[in-house]
Amino acid sequence: MSRNEYQQSLDYLYRLEKFGMIFGLAKVEAILEAIGNPHREIQAIHIGGTNGKGSTAAMMASILQKEGYRTGLYTSPHLIRFTERIKINGKEIEQEEVAELAGWMRKRIEEAGVTPPFTFFDFTTAMALLYFKQKMVDLAVLEVGLGGRLDSTNVVDPLLSIITNIGKDHEEQLGRSLLKIAGEKAGIIKKGRPLLTAATQPQVLRLFSKICRERRSPCYRVGKELRYVQNGERNFDYEGLHRKLWNISLNLGGPHQIINATTALGAMEVLDDLGYSVSNDAMVEGVKEVGWPGRLETVRSSPRVVLDGAHNPAGALALKESIEKEFQFRHLNLILGVMKDKDIQSMLSLLAPLAHHLILTRPHTDRAAPPSLLLKALGKNGEKAEIVDDLEGAIGKGLSITKKDDLLCITGSLYTVGEARAYFRPRERS
Repeated sequence: MSRNEYQQSLDYLYRLEKFGMIFGLAKVEAILEAIGNPHREIQAIHIGGTNGKGSTAAMMASILQKEGYRTGLYTSPHLIRFTERIKINGKEIEQEEVAELAGWMRKRIEEAGVTPPFTFFDFTTAMALLYFKQKMVDLAVLEVGLGGRLDSTNVVDPLLSIITNIGKDHEEQLGRSLLKIAGEKAGIIKKGRPLLTAATQPQVLRLFSKICRERRSPCYRVGKELRYVQNGERNFDYEGLHRKLWNISLNLGGPHQIINATTALGAMEVLDDLGYSVSNDAMVEGVKEVGWPGRLETVRSSPRVVLDGAHNPAGALALKESIEKEFQFRHLNLILGVMKDKDIQSMLSLLAPLAHHLILTRPHTDRAAPPSLLLKALGKNGEKAEIVDDLEGAIGKGLSITKKDDLLCITGSLYTVGEARAYFRPRERS
């Protein structure tokens, strides 16, 4: 296969983005029917939530791989390469495999009379499910793209469902209230299938409990059946359904990752009850060794440069707490690039007061907010901000003003973090 064939496949996929977000399962189900319904032959774990679902998915895949299971992992978005989205045992799908699958799928879809509009995510989800079937994975960990009820991944009948937490994000699509958002996320709860959640709001938990009772689905909560005690920045004790694990070391930074790890460990216990045995050693080693790029990731040590994909108020709050608890520095310089459909005011009100200097920029996507809009939202904090429209230029400026004992943090969106990561890791570009 030539490099050109892979690029042609990507061009086809990205052309589907012109259809935007089309909520509903009809199109993805039609695509799956045309390619043999691979999702019906996969044992899946389905993970939704506002924040932390990617990290939780990565931890679960790491644990399962440690136990010896052939484990598929499907996440979104990618940071640098499309192939990051689909992995088996930590290894990305090959470019040749993407091209072969895309070509075969297009032919089958056209023969079945399935025509656009369908979305990039519809096609990519179907590709991942087909790939996992062909490679005969034992278990597939699937991250919801957006919402839950109408998300393309919701075609699966999983062994268990996970909803990490509920916060306000994507309100145009999911609703303006927490309960409406929670209702959309709860769409992944299946009849008779267990639910694990780290949600904390009483009204949200009442809703989940009601839905679980109606669907006769067991419900397990972080803070109730699944508990943790933090011992240090990245150490904690775990007490779950049947097991107690002491002094667990977590590879990912930030207090919120301990909650995500507790969720992942609880899921392992539920899987064990379902006949998929997972040892204590695999649980401990899996969270100790997991990697998840772009989430409180240090990409340079002198000066220290940290990337974090905080893209909504809850993510900004988690980043704020992590900066305050985990890092020591003289000055904090922030590079911010945010999507225009986000709650910009709330995000900036959390992060801007921490910073000595702010550089406002934008990644290369039409969804990005103009830096002038960010400056307006800063109010009085705008006095310590400047605009550098090009992200690469913003990084150069940030590095030039960040001294040895300062901290430079690049954040606001996974799009921003993805481009920044490609700047610092040029060899990882596709």
